[in-house]
Amino acid sequence: MMQITDLATEQKIPPLLRLGFRPFFLSGAIFSIFAIILWLLMYRGTISLSPLGGGYWWHIHEMIFGFGGAIIAGFLLTAVQNWTGVKGAQGKTLLALFLLWLAGRVFLVMPDLFGSTLTSLIDLSFLPVVALVLAKPIIAIKQYRNLFFVPLLALFTLANAEMHLAIHYPETFNSIYSGYAGVMLVTFLMSVMAGRVAPMFTANGTKTAKAEPLPWLDKAANGSLAIAMLSLLLQPVVGFSALFFGVLLIIASVFQTIRWLRWRPWITLSIPLLWSIHGAMKFICFGLFVLGASYLIPEVPSNHVWHLLTIGGMGGLILAMISRVSLGHTGRPLTPPKSMTIAYVLISLAALLRTFGPWAVPEKTLLFIDISGGFWIIAFALFIIGYGPMLITARKDGRPG
Repeated sequence: MMQITDLATEQKIPPLLRLGFRPFFLSGAIFSIFAIILWLLMYRGTISLSPLGGGYWWHIHEMIFGFGGAIIAGFLLTAVQNWTGVKGAQGKTLLALFLLWLAGRVFLVMPDLFGSTLTSLIDLSFLPVVALVLAKPIIAIKQYRNLFFVPLLALFTLANAEMHLAIHYPETFNSIYSGYAGVMLVTFLMSVMAGRVAPMFTANGTKTAKAEPLPWLDKAANGSLAIAMLSLLLQPVVGFSALFFGVLLIIASVFQTIRWLRWRPWITLSIPLLWSIHGAMKFICFGLFVLGASYLIPEVPSNHVWHLLTIGGMGGLILAMISRVSLGHTGRPLTPPKSMTIAYVLISLAALLRTFGPWAVPEKTLLFIDISGGFWIIAFALFIIGYGPMLITARKDGRPG
């Protein structure tokens, strides 16, 4: 039986603080625009800023753990209510979580306020606190299947900690490998969640039969990503083998592609809320293959190819999922604003231009980075304009949440 607050109590809470997706989806989207603009200005040398770890470190860290961390927190803090029937974090608890996340973003840009050690501790504390809030209702009703996400957040925190340690102990920890470990963790999480929801969303949206899962295929698709992630996470201890990593990513790509094709993405082409999800998964399939090849063939620039996963896969799937989840949880029909179709296209173009532009025409790298960054900014601005009013007002159907 649902143990969610009654409507009278709910109405005393500002709508923005009634469920985790509201503040974290909105602030995550806003922050991603801020972070991209700041990075473009730093990359060009237009502004002189000294964030923690330097500009390059900050860009990698904030897009993965700042932006990505906010969206993951918003998603899990909302989903746990559906899983358990126990009301999710809201009101003062949710506000405290949000302020902790925001403090990390502010202090990383201005590390002199509290010094590097305290700044790192503030940033590192966010995900463990989210994990504690997430675990409490799951343990209370013994729904241990979904407790899986708690150790995942612990691994995400470990990758974050390695990035911070790389600032102080570069001879032991490498910020590139730990940052990429964060990317693989997000990719793994996306793969797990897509396996759970993509077949159902596709069947419901197209009024067709649901593609039945193949347990061995899900295990192979997710397991190969988990091994790739662990190989990066354990790099300070076991080192890094480009050959092993490259072959593993290609194997992961094959399993991901087989699974994706079984979901019949071609039947979703008339439904933006569906093809955007399948398009992002295609970037994961394709990105893993090209990225794997980049570790086997020196001529393929892996630093550019990673953006197939980060922009096309991570950015694309986040945009697709937050635009869907926000509609459902604000009591609206699953019909996004028409402008979101433009946003979905732009995020895909941003990934392709950022990856293949500098690879094909190296002397125009700065131009391609500017255009790609501009497309990202427009895509998420369209989300903010279209969904901001929904996220800061009460549900359309009058229900709690």
